[in-house]
Amino acid sequence: MSANLATFSVPKSSIKITITQGYLRYLDSTTPTLNHLNMTIPAGQWTCVLGRSGCGKTSFLRYLAGLLDQQIEWSGELQIEPANCALKDQIAYMAQQDLLMPWLSVLDNVLLSSKFGARGDSVAHDQKVQALALLEKVGLADHANRLPQQLSGGMRQRVALARTLMQNKPVVLMDEPFSALDAVTRYRLQDLACTLLQDKTVVLITHDPQEAIRLAHHIYIMQGSPSTTAFLTTLESSTPRTFDSEGAQLQQRIMACLEHDHGDQCGDENER
Repeated sequence: MSANLATFSVPKSSIKITITQGYLRYLDSTTPTLNHLNMTIPAGQWTCVLGRSGCGKTSFLRYLAGLLDQQIEWSGELQIEPANCALKDQIAYMAQQDLLMPWLSVLDNVLLSSKFGARGDSVAHDQKVQALALLEKVGLADHANRLPQQLSGGMRQRVALARTLMQNKPVVLMDEPFSALDAVTRYRLQDLACTLLQDKTVVLITHDPQEAIRLAHHIYIMQGSPSTTAFLTTLESSTPRTFDSEGAQLQQRIMACLEHDHGDQCGDENER
């Protein structure tokens, strides 16, 4: 079956997220994980968040996704534009692990969210066309009937990316989705994600400063204990970027922030 990407509709409105004085504490802890968190996540652009292991990056992402509602105390202002939408209904989440169902084919894994919304096990013909179109875009149309265990790690992450896109949400949260891949595969998937997620509001958690520099319109460093964020002015060139002298200078700033891990050591005051 041939598939045309024109059949895949993109959400018409992007979403901007603004967090002011955010505070997050797990109910089983006396110490907050995040405090005085101030961030602006612009609509239709990539925002990358870096920080040491355990600083609360994944907690922040899971909070945005609505996955911690019964586990945490939260205070602060979370503003969504446009205001007439529930954020958790507008989000697709891509984790570090591909989380593919081993008993389902590649095609059925991409269609997983559609199956939850369908009656019984039925999936509409046009949804299959959309899924095949996405598999074609990620270079896996010929593998639609294979099982996940027959694929390489990079191929599995491409399936996970297609499944994320199949949800057709304006906000995409990504928690280090390329970190376990070799350098060449990671580079290619960065390029692919940048193309396929164009015009979506993307929040990417990463440990890799070069990945953030290649993809980000905005970079935040999460630091301190409890963690807060510092904003770094990023480059004005289009993404995905090649790594040049400007990128090297920005990487040095990022590494200095991560090394010191104190709120007064980095960040651009006029952009926080």
